[in-house]
Amino acid sequence: MRKALILVLALGGAALSTHSSHAAQPIFHAQGEMAGEVDTTSAILQSRLTASDAKVGRDVPGAAGVARFEFSKNGDFRNSRKTPWLKAEAAHDFIVKVKITGLTPATHYHYRLIFGASKGATRNGPTCAFKTLQGREGAGQVSFVVVTGMNYMSFHHGTPRNRKRTGNRAYTGPDRELGFPALAAMLTMKPDFFVGTGDNVYYDSHDEWEATTIAGMRQKWHQQLVQPRFVELFRSVPTYWEKDDHDHRYNDCDRAGNRPPSSDLGIRIFREQVPVVDPADPDAKTYRTFRINKHLQIWLVEGRDYRSPNKMEDGPDKTLWGAEQIAWLKRTLTASDAAYKILISPTPMVGPDDAYKIDNHTNHKGFRREGRAFFEWIKEQKLDQKGFYLICGDRHWQYHSIDPTGIEEFSSGALVDANSRLGRNPGDPKSTDPKAAIRQAYTQSEPSGGFLKVTVTENAEARFEFFDEKGRRLYRNVKRR
Repeated sequence: MRKALILVLALGGAALSTHSSHAAQPIFHAQGEMAGEVDTTSAILQSRLTASDAKVGRDVPGAAGVARFEFSKNGDFRNSRKTPWLKAEAAHDFIVKVKITGLTPATHYHYRLIFGASKGATRNGPTCAFKTLQGREGAGQVSFVVVTGMNYMSFHHGTPRNRKRTGNRAYTGPDRELGFPALAAMLTMKPDFFVGTGDNVYYDSHDEWEATTIAGMRQKWHQQLVQPRFVELFRSVPTYWEKDDHDHRYNDCDRAGNRPPSSDLGIRIFREQVPVVDPADPDAKTYRTFRINKHLQIWLVEGRDYRSPNKMEDGPDKTLWGAEQIAWLKRTLTASDAAYKILISPTPMVGPDDAYKIDNHTNHKGFRREGRAFFEWIKEQKLDQKGFYLICGDRHWQYHSIDPTGIEEFSSGALVDANSRLGRNPGDPKSTDPKAAIRQAYTQSEPSGGFLKVTVTENAEARFEFFDEKGRRLYRNVKRR
C-alpha cells in the first residue's frame, strides 16, 4: 500500500484516473513526461503511453492510444497551444514525441499530456514545466547538473559475479523503490537543466538480463525511467542527452563486428527513447551546441557513431569524432564569444584513465593522437584563455584534472554508489599518465556516487561543484572572467 501511495504522489495522482468508457483497459503514462533540447524558441516534448501505472515484473508494458501536448506561459493553461494528435504505436515503443516551436526566450512554460485510447476518451496528465534558454542577450544566473553511470541493476540488485547479481553494494534504504537518491538531491537544488553524458542504461549488465534485442534494450530504459524520482525530476527540469558505450552496444564498443546488439540498433534505440532529436528530422545530428546565455555556451558531442575501430593503430586516419564533427567543433568554438565555453564529452580527454583501455582520447592505443591534436588547436586559438573547459562522463569517479597544456577537465563520476570506484592517479603505472604529467586538483578519496553541478552567475563567475548521491558537497572550484 505504501509503495502504491508513493507512486501515485510521484505521478500527481494521474495514474488513478480511468476512462469511463474504457475502464477495463485504462491507459497510463507511468514514465511521466520529459522536455529535451530546450533552446531559446523550441523544445522537444516526450511521453510514453503504458498499460500499467508501474512496472509489471521487470518491464512497463506499452499501450496503443493517442496523445497531444498542451503548453502555455500560464499555469492555468490560458491562451494555450496544442500540438497535433500523435499516435502511440508499438513500432515506436508507444512513445509520443514532438518538437514545439515559436517559444519566447527566457520564459517559463507549463505543459501537460492529453492522452487516451481515442480522441473522444482522453484525460490530462499533471502539469510539467521548463524554461527556455536566455540566449546571447541574457545574463541571468544559470545552473545545470551532469551525470553518468546510471546503473539500475547495481543500485537495485548489487554488483554481478559469474553473471549473477550478488546483492553486494545494492542500495537498501527505505526509499529504494523511489530510485536513485541523487535525483532527489538534484531536485532540491532546482537546476535549470540536466545533462546525461551516456551510460544512461547498461545493455551489457553482465547478468542473465543482458539486453541484445529491441525488446530487451527498450526494457532497460522503461525500468529506469519509471522510477518515481526520475518522473518527479523531469517534470520540472529539462534534459539534454548523450550516449556512450553501455547505451550504444556494450563496454568499450565501436561500430565494428557482429556481436549484438548492432551499432545501428543502438543508435536507433537511443534516438527513440530520449528527446534528443526532432522525430520529424531523421537526419538530425546528435552533436550540437546551445548558447545558454551571454556568459555560457555548451557543446554536446557524439562519441560512438563516427569512430574508427578501436583496435585500429593510432594515427592521422584514426578518429573518434569524425572529420565532419571536428570541423563543426572548430567552427562553432571559434565563433563563440561566450565567457565560458564548456565541451561536455561522454568520455575523458585528460584523465588519467586505466592504461589498458583503448576507446577514448586519453588511451595510448586508443584515440590519443586526435585528442592531443585537438588540445594543440585549442592552445593555438588561445581558447584555454577564453573560458574553455571540459566536462566528461564515463569514468566512475569524480575528479578535477589539469592537463600539461593547462586545459582542465571535470569528471562527473557515477550517479550511484554501487557503480562507483576509486580512480587512477597521476604517476600510477597502471594509468594513462605514468609520468605524473597531469596535475590533479581533486579526486575522490572514497568511492561514492554523485554528480557535478555547474553554476554561472550573472557576474560571470563559474562554480564547478561535486556532490555525493545524498547531496553533500565534496569539492568546489570557482572560475572568474
